[in-house]
Amino acid sequence: MSEQYIRRRRRRMSEINVVPYIDVMLVLLVIFMITAPLMNLGVEIELPTGNAEPMEDQGDPLMVTVTASGDFYLDTGDQPQLIDGETLVATVSAIAARNPDLQVLVGGDRQTSYQYIYQAMVYLQQAGVASVGLVGDAEEE
Repeated sequence: MSEQYIRRRRRRMSEINVVPYIDVMLVLLVIFMITAPLMNLGVEIELPTGNAEPMEDQGDPLMVTVTASGDFYLDTGDQPQLIDGETLVATVSAIAARNPDLQVLVGGDRQTSYQYIYQAMVYLQQAGVASVGLVGDAEEE
């Protein structure tokens, strides 16, 4: 008998190779683990609590944060920046000149002296801001 060529039929592989998906998932996990702590934009303060009614949302307000040590931070939508009194007046007056209905909120740490909060409000008045709101947390029941 002559030599016969035996052909084997190759079966198609019906399994999905998941190794590339695992690699992509691990890369995304590392990216999110690195960037998540950076997403906390703001100044760490403990706001006072109260049961005041929340204000109506009129867009993105300008936020002035006062720390317990009396430092002022101005948050214009980007990362809050440490700022002194004269610069606060100049910056806010320039913003208020373009937007007369500017909503300005002052947030102070629970341990902040009233003098520092009052000084921030004086600076905002010197900048020509007509109305200033205070920020606080809701009381827990």
